[in-house]
Amino acid sequence: MNNVEVALQSPIQAIDQLLVPTPESLFGKSHLRVLVVGLDYDYDNLDQETSKSSRSDIIMALNLNLKTPQISELSIPRDMVATLPNGQQAKINQAQSDGGIAESQTVVAKWLGIQPFDRHVVLRINTAKDLINAIGGIDINVENSDALRHQGANGPIDYDDNWGHLHVHLKPGMQHLDGDHAVGYARFRHDWCSDPCRIMRQQQIIHAVAEKIEHNQFNTLTHIQALLDVVKHDVDTNLTTKEEMSLVVAFAHLNPKDIRTAQVPYVDTVMLPDYGDSLIPDEKAKQQLVDSFFADPDSASNHPIRVCIENGTSIPGLAARIGGKLRAKGFAISDLRDAPRSDFSVTEIHGAAENAQASMQVKEALGEGASSANILSNSLPGDSSSAPADVTVVLGKDIIGSSQ
Repeated sequence: MNNVEVALQSPIQAIDQLLVPTPESLFGKSHLRVLVVGLDYDYDNLDQETSKSSRSDIIMALNLNLKTPQISELSIPRDMVATLPNGQQAKINQAQSDGGIAESQTVVAKWLGIQPFDRHVVLRINTAKDLINAIGGIDINVENSDALRHQGANGPIDYDDNWGHLHVHLKPGMQHLDGDHAVGYARFRHDWCSDPCRIMRQQQIIHAVAEKIEHNQFNTLTHIQALLDVVKHDVDTNLTTKEEMSLVVAFAHLNPKDIRTAQVPYVDTVMLPDYGDSLIPDEKAKQQLVDSFFADPDSASNHPIRVCIENGTSIPGLAARIGGKLRAKGFAISDLRDAPRSDFSVTEIHGAAENAQASMQVKEALGEGASSANILSNSLPGDSSSAPADVTVVLGKDIIGSSQ
């Protein structure tokens, strides 16, 4: 940028700052949890796009650091197994179809074990295409699944779906893509890697859009209005216009390196009635990602109590469920594992004598199911090679009712 450009830009930046409040002052907090959902769509008998009662095709949980600014984005594969409010196990994207964005927020937050989302953003059918076209396209390194996974040579991406109006024919390597081609690249999932690589391509595009905006200085009121026009036309959100403007101004200078992205991995598949092949999440990896991506000083102290959870019952997944419950209340989960035996009838809470208050806080957070839990001020059980913990909870059968 030359001196003339700097001289012209500085007054505009000053005007931005005067007219638009900072997100931190507007929201009254330093972090903002936002659920972003992209709607799946199909074509009706008249060959018109429709997303009526559609499931979510994209699920992204965002933690916006309003001070820095930074963005942490955790993608959730749409085929992950989750428990719906009616108690039924289904693919997690069914929540959007059953109860709209309200149910999606509830199910996803509970599934991750975090506090409720502050805001939501629902992307209509053409959001990504219109946004990318509004900024003049993006530069993307087109990669097949072998290249994305570093398991083989790169190659072209070719796929035709006449019913879905999806035609993807891209050569490998770096190239400039308009909105249509970029969306085709992001939607491609018809090879051995399927959804995990589709999410990786989506994250490629997120970084490319951020880099284009940052490098081309889309940070004046004129450019901001163009971006807000896309939001107005293509997005359903409970962000107010003032909140949208504040966030756009604050994040217009975002360095792409300040965007962290990841996706929740899975360990196996299961056949669910009415849903087909579904993904079983890697619960331990999920909790580690959530602890890393959603650390929030507004909801917990700077040094949260570290809790190791051992499953002392024969109920599979119990430690993960209790871990999610405690994390949502501000505790840091240092480890999840099975206890040496699985016949504990009463939950035990182990902690150092000098830190008895931490054990009491954990017991209180566990709720009514742990009302009879024994607090033991002795050496902590388990493998000393695990992550350090302030309190170790050995789950007994008494806790089962409170984990539902």
